[in-house]
Parts: sequence; C-alpha cells; structure tokens
Amino acid sequence: MIMAVSGSWTAGAVACGTVFGLGLVAIGYGTVRRAAREERTGLWHGLVARLPREWTTRRVLIALVAGAVTGALTRWPVAAVLTTVALLTLPGLLGPDRQAARRTERMEALATWTEMLRDTLSAAAGLEQAVLATSDIAPAALEQELRALSAAIRSGRPLPAALRAFAEDVDDPLADVVVAALVMAAEQQASQLAPLLGELAESVREQVAMRQRIEAGRASVRAGVRVTVLVTLGMAVGLVVFNRPYLDPFNTFTGQAVLALVGSLFAVSFTYLNAIGRIEDPVRLVSPAAPRATGTEPGGTR
Repeated sequence: MIMAVSGSWTAGAVACGTVFGLGLVAIGYGTVRRAAREERTGLWHGLVARLPREWTTRRVLIALVAGAVTGALTRWPVAAVLTTVALLTLPGLLGPDRQAARRTERMEALATWTEMLRDTLSAAAGLEQAVLATSDIAPAALEQELRALSAAIRSGRPLPAALRAFAEDVDDPLADVVVAALVMAAEQQASQLAPLLGELAESVREQVAMRQRIEAGRASVRAGVRVTVLVTLGMAVGLVVFNRPYLDPFNTFTGQAVLALVGSLFAVSFTYLNAIGRIEDPVRLVSPAAPRATGTEPGGTR
C-alpha cells in the first residue's frame, strides 16, 4: 500500500512538473522573441510581453531543471513548482537592483549635461549650438541618446522636434522637465535660460541623492530577507537529507496543501516588500505618443 501511494505521488509529481515545465518553456521562448511579438496582437502576446526581461531562456531552463530535480528528490509536486518559481523571481527581488542603479546613473548624466548646457549658454552661444557642442562630449550614460539628438539636428530637423524625440528616447520624467524648458526656449526665445538650467540640474542632483538614500535603506532590507531565505532553505535541505522521516506528513495531500500555503505566504511577503520599496515616477510632461517632427514644424534657435 505504501509503495502504491509513493508511486502515485511520483507519477503526480512527474505529470505536474512536465505540464508546468512546458508552460514555462513556452513563456521563455516568447520572452526571447520579444521584438517579433510586439508587432503582433492578441491576448497571449500581450500577456507575455509584460513578463520581466530578465527571464531569459537560460534562466528559464535552469529553473526548470532545478524544479525537476527537486520534485524527483522530494516527490512533492508543490516543491517542484515552488523551486522553479523561486529561481525565476527571487534573484530579481533579493539581488542587486540593476535597473535602479542604471536609472540613477542616467539621472546623474542628465544633471551633468544640463550643467554643460548652462555653461555653454553662459558663453553667449545659441541654444542649438550649445546642444550640438555638448552632445559631442556627452556623459556615457546618455551618449547614445545625445548623439542621436545631435544627428537629428545636423540632418536639418527642427530643434523642438529633435528635443521631443530625445525625451522619448530617454523615457524619464526628469528629462521631460529639462526638455520642456529647452523647447520653450527654442520656440518662444525665452530669456534667462542658463539660470533655469542650473536650477534644474540642482533639482536632478537632489533627486539622485534621495534615490541613493532610499537604495541604501532597501539594501539593508534585502540583506535581512536574503539571510532569512538562506536559513529557511538550509533548514529545509538539512531536514530532507538528514531527517527525512520528520517531513513524512508532507507526503500527503494535506501536507502538500500546507506547503503550497507556506510558499504563497512567502510570495506575498516578497511581493509586498518589493511594492513598498518602489519609487513612483512623477507624471511625464512630454507624452511618449507625441508626434515626431515634420518638415513644416517651426525651426529652433540657430
């Protein structure tokens, strides 16, 4: 009887792991084909397009293999699913926030470029000449966007339209503030632009300092959660290896339900920690859907 129950659990684990694995493989395949997928329509493609970009094929395959190994060793279908999901999500939640670090770097580059514009305008240069001059010595984090801005201006594109396209490329609310000031100056010949750019650069640097303080606090929280996760996993692995009979209650359907409940509570906790640490961006001043320039648009200051 025990052998029969054990065999049924093994078969169930294999079946659940196979179905779950095939689903994740399909998701992973869709993730690496993001560019082609965005050109299509449909509910499935829309849902897959919202998946994190970090879910690469390699990461999905590693998670699937680890989940299959866990399911085979423990004969717990829920453990296989939880292992796969954990390997897909925990590195992004508990590891270093590379996206936030990149955002901070780009904000610092934006402040530096704004100060460069201010200094160049203070030397009695026109706005368009100042943009071209500073684009050639652009900060590394915004080098690609500023070079595209410079190329658009040199190709004859009106300055306001080129600046709006630059704001779309940077895709940052703080960049919208700087671009809005530059567009107003280009279209309406605004005076006292240099002092305004200096104040904007100072404001951006204050935002950078605030984000760095927040990231320092989040790093300590991540370290504490990381220790909790490692201790929990270490205890679970130790019990499986050295005292497996202690975990026999999880071999039942009720035990699997309890394990699923515990895993769900961990998932809710991590999701909540991630949500309370997220910084909400202000409303953008330059709409991403703003039309790009046409030849009939008025030119900028030359």
